[in-house]
Amino acid sequence: MNELSVNIITKGEELPQMTCKNFFHSADLFRIIESTPGQKPYMVVASDGEGKVVGHMLVMLRRRGSLIPPYLFTQARVYGEGEYDTGCDKETVFGLMLQKAVRKLKYGKCLYIEFSDLGTKMFGYAKFRANGFFPVHWMEIHNSLHSMHPEKRLTPKMGKQLAKAKESGMETNIATTEKEYDQFFKILRGYVSLKIRRFIPDPSLFRKLREQGCCNLFTTLSDGQTVSGCLCVYSEGNCYLWYMATKRKLHKKRASAQTVWTAINHAYENNYQHIYFMDVGLPFKKNPFREFILGFGGKPVGKYRWFRCSFRWINKLLSWIYRE
Repeated sequence: MNELSVNIITKGEELPQMTCKNFFHSADLFRIIESTPGQKPYMVVASDGEGKVVGHMLVMLRRRGSLIPPYLFTQARVYGEGEYDTGCDKETVFGLMLQKAVRKLKYGKCLYIEFSDLGTKMFGYAKFRANGFFPVHWMEIHNSLHSMHPEKRLTPKMGKQLAKAKESGMETNIATTEKEYDQFFKILRGYVSLKIRRFIPDPSLFRKLREQGCCNLFTTLSDGQTVSGCLCVYSEGNCYLWYMATKRKLHKKRASAQTVWTAINHAYENNYQHIYFMDVGLPFKKNPFREFILGFGGKPVGKYRWFRCSFRWINKLLSWIYRE
């Protein structure tokens, strides 16, 4: 491992040859992010003495604005721990890449770094701690699709919501037009605006994902109007529900239920092994959205999300608040 070198790539034409099975660390997503306004990709690449890539990790830098200081800032987001060559010491390579990424980001205007959706709860624990990160207990949810039909996992309450949605004439389809994508983005912008952590992407992101053929956007109509939608991406035989939004109106729960249920059924019918819900909200004891997602019969799994704030005193304060 002493011969390993770590570099950060910021331009698509400079990416080396590497195996990309995980969508969230792929060269395809790198290029999509590279051409999306308000975002910038960093591909952290670890190579051995012969120049062979043994690990890589995609960091997405997002430009944000706020009504309170610092007003304009960036946040870094990483989904998962990256991809690694078979036989390498995964945690050692990850530690080297993490250290390189932190050094790169802390000298810019990156307010905080967030890692989520790690494979196991304890992965990289010592490496994160050594680089100034603090963990927040999180509950993630995924539904198994390979052992039984999803309908058998529904709770009675969710079954009633779906029945009411069907009775009201709601219909969900896979979006295929620019208009449908634009309508979903408008709903997402209104849905996310009051959520501090959530990021509103530029609408071109959704169009590029569609062009790459690596995602589906499910939209639900009520009385001819789009009222809900969710965007799913597919990687390594699994489905990931990445973004979801519903209009704030009387029948919000019905529309949300219909949308998610269609995405689950589509994944099941296309032989995906699991569907992962990538953000079910902050880890409060009472979380209506998390309870809603559990209504589909998913499995809750205790995990850590790791955060690092660039302001040292804030990072120390948050580390103390979330101490174990």
